[in-house]
Amino acid sequence: MIIPWKELDAETLDNLIESFVLREGTDYGEQERSLAQKVEDVRRQLITGEAVLVWSELHETVNIMPRGRIKG
Repeated sequence: MIIPWKELDAETLDNLIESFVLREGTDYGEQERSLAQKVEDVRRQLITGEAVLVWSELHETVNIMPRGRIKG
């Protein structure tokens, strides 16, 4: 189930994004990016609709995924 990010409290959204960034371990190329930069990248993706917040009923967790990976 997709969760509308605009309906979340700002602090809750910040915490979700930061948690996602910290557990992802993504390679950002030759230049390392700060946590704040990574958080802003994900926030921008949510704003533009490139990424969405997804609730998993099976795992009872929230994740951030590229919109194109959502089925249905």
